[in-house]
Amino acid sequence: MGMSPEDRCRHIRERLTIDGVYNQWRVSPEPYLLEDTEVRALEQLGPCLYSFYKASNKIYYESIIGRQPSWIAGYLNQGKPQSLIEYASMNRMKRLLPAVIRPDIILTEQGMVAAELDSVPGGIGLTGSLNRVYSSFGYSVTGQDDGIFNGFMNMIRGVSSLHDPVVATVVSDESRDYMAEMEFLSATIRESGGRAYTVKPQDLIYDEDGLYLDTGAGRLRVDAIYRFFELFDLRNVPKTELMLYCAKKKEVAVTPPFKHFLEEKMLYALFHHPLLEEYWINELGQDVFNTLADLFPCTWILDPSEMPPYGIIPGLRIGKRKAVSHWSDLSDATQKERQFVIKPSGFSELAWGSRGVTVGEDVSKEDWSAVIEEVLGGFNTTPYILQEFHKGRHVQIGYLEEGKGNDGIKAMTGRVRLCPYYFVEGEEVKLRGIMATICPLDKRLIHGMKDAVITAVGISRDKAGMGFEVIVNN
Repeated sequence: MGMSPEDRCRHIRERLTIDGVYNQWRVSPEPYLLEDTEVRALEQLGPCLYSFYKASNKIYYESIIGRQPSWIAGYLNQGKPQSLIEYASMNRMKRLLPAVIRPDIILTEQGMVAAELDSVPGGIGLTGSLNRVYSSFGYSVTGQDDGIFNGFMNMIRGVSSLHDPVVATVVSDESRDYMAEMEFLSATIRESGGRAYTVKPQDLIYDEDGLYLDTGAGRLRVDAIYRFFELFDLRNVPKTELMLYCAKKKEVAVTPPFKHFLEEKMLYALFHHPLLEEYWINELGQDVFNTLADLFPCTWILDPSEMPPYGIIPGLRIGKRKAVSHWSDLSDATQKERQFVIKPSGFSELAWGSRGVTVGEDVSKEDWSAVIEEVLGGFNTTPYILQEFHKGRHVQIGYLEEGKGNDGIKAMTGRVRLCPYYFVEGEEVKLRGIMATICPLDKRLIHGMKDAVITAVGISRDKAGMGFEVIVNN
């Protein structure tokens, strides 16, 4: 007799706990299912997002030398330390791009919306563990059971240009909640013959020819670092000067690179700016531009600079009533018209994990006005963005409920966030796994929480498609 759904959930929970990645969320007996055509569309999306990073990288440097408007780099450098700006501007750094890409995709009634891009994403080890355990029950999961682990090492081989590199995933104290899952990732890679280790920054040892690790079985020279800490936290991360120095001397490869401007949410605002449309189309091609224009929500930089009397903020309207010429106009919006979120653009301890986010519909008019006034006042140190808020469509998932006198599989209606993990593997950008987070309808922001169901994403030929099509230029 096969395992019951309840016992399957218990087995999944036990396996995730052994792997060190479980944190009390609800467990589903099955993956969140997508149609195979939907998965193919997501596979095609990876190269589009990588092209966006390439174009974003190029426009920043062209802005610095005057080939593009200087205000582009001005915005992206706002509030950043001069030392980091100068480091990112070195010639040997200019071509470096993030090698792991993870959009946060909300499934809406109208299609997919990528609420943001994360080039230092958590959840890699968790997704690998989820894929393995759900695969063991015969489900066809995206990326297959070991896709995450193979993709990570292929990515590191590409970054280091070595066949058998030693990679150190460096996790800061700020990111310590992810230490266990990254240790699981490294341990699994070692089981397959790879040389991957997860360490704290202070574990790195500097010698005259590079960085080393003491593995317990001997000292190894580090060929590549996977940087699992945010750039705003650099001053609090031990031995960052050594990492920066060795990367500059090409004694170690570091990904994601030390580039503040590629971790800014305001890149969406630059993408949607009408004066830059020609640039994006030329760099991306019309088809990829159209795909991303549908995928990226409209975004504006909350800049307190004075507007001329006849000026308006491009594309921003309060409901259907009027265009906006001053940010203070947003204070007059009704609750129904406040279909926006305000969040820090980047380089802040509030810029990740759904922290620092204000949803317009969820606060009073007074609080909304106060938030706008506060973020405008802090623009010089921490720029914020205003972004259209898109509600996820209703989906259903089953989960195991225990300890309430009515144990068993319960049905939950909620909203889902998909986190696809793309790895840059040589000349290809490959989808290696997707994590689904489904939150109850009373939760406005979708993120990992005890009331959420977190599961792998599987493939079903029976589900209706989302009608989402991506065309990638060759």
